[in-house]
Amino acid sequence: PGGPGFGGSVLAQVADNVYSQDLIDQFDIVGWDPRGTGLSTPTIDCIDDYDRYFATNFEGLTDEEARQLSEDRAVEFAQKCEESNVDVVRYVGTNNAARDMDSIRQALGEETISYFGFSYGSELGATWATLFPDTVRAAVLDGAADPNADSLEGSLQQSRGFEMALNTFLAQCSSDTTCGFYNDGDAEGAFDALMDSLAENPVPSDPGRPDVDPGLAASGVIEALYTEARWPELAEALAAAQGGDGSGLLALYDSYFQRQLDGTYSNSLEAFQVISCADTAERLTVEEEDAQIPLFIEAAPRLYGEATGGSYFCTFFPDSLDPRVEITGKGAGPILVVGTTGDPATPLESSRAMAEALEEGVLLIVEAEQHTGYDVNSCSMSTVDDYLIDLKVPANETMC
Repeated sequence: PGGPGFGGSVLAQVADNVYSQDLIDQFDIVGWDPRGTGLSTPTIDCIDDYDRYFATNFEGLTDEEARQLSEDRAVEFAQKCEESNVDVVRYVGTNNAARDMDSIRQALGEETISYFGFSYGSELGATWATLFPDTVRAAVLDGAADPNADSLEGSLQQSRGFEMALNTFLAQCSSDTTCGFYNDGDAEGAFDALMDSLAENPVPSDPGRPDVDPGLAASGVIEALYTEARWPELAEALAAAQGGDGSGLLALYDSYFQRQLDGTYSNSLEAFQVISCADTAERLTVEEEDAQIPLFIEAAPRLYGEATGGSYFCTFFPDSLDPRVEITGKGAGPILVVGTTGDPATPLESSRAMAEALEEGVLLIVEAEQHTGYDVNSCSMSTVDDYLIDLKVPANETMC
């Protein structure tokens, strides 16, 4: 499962659409929803109205007033998460999810198991392989974050990745007259002008929903950048926003936050924050968070613009009882890490760092403008399949 925060039982339920027929023929596919996610109970549930916390309207506020409002909402969010999940909030970290994996293994009566993790699933798999190396038959970590990066560097790596993907999208759009955001070959300038204008004059979206300002727009843009397949949708949404219609960017924002047709939300983003904070002992002060803002603007100037306040991500959460272990994979044997050249969420360098952190990590590089690479082409799929089925380990940094 990805996230953290997304369940993994769906990977078994729709296995035909995720894995090759060869894998399905050779393996029993077992999926589960980690603590607090999906159908697991108790489920992490902090809030109902995402707009209040993630689409805050700062129009008419001074920078200091906007910063204070961000802090107030972060305090409120953390309090609701702790009060509503008092029995689990400190026990849903990745170490415990890895221990649950071993319980599943024991329940299945298997001495060893093979693992396939996507995105955050890579971090979870690497944690499992570190804690229970003798139970690892094989492990594929597709789209891996840098396990040795602290929360700041990890966030900056991802910010740079999305900024790079955005620049690639804009450059392609500028060179393609059929792109919906072509703007006479200057999609880059048009994007910058649009974000500046949204700061001064947010555009309407749907009735009863927030106007689109740079923060909401950035969330929508990031959602579309996860895969090149959504770039045409992004181009049309940006063009509509130029014309004063923010509904397309709102739709992407809603997709990012998993908003359902009835106006409810999945708990994935709430679980993401609770699990992430359970994994780290770090609790930055408000002042320390605010001091980092220039680093994010430097890393991703198009996406962050002139931010006025920090995210205060874990600042107000309870202390971690069990921070994630240092990942080594010692004694687990060869582990295959997959990284794509244009991955915005887990840039190639972060996947390379994961392979290097593992005692016998091997990196497979896939050429693609998307997050994760298993299903990109026949080369990536067959290389992963050969490893999982026959334990055939490719040369390090094999290209597909």
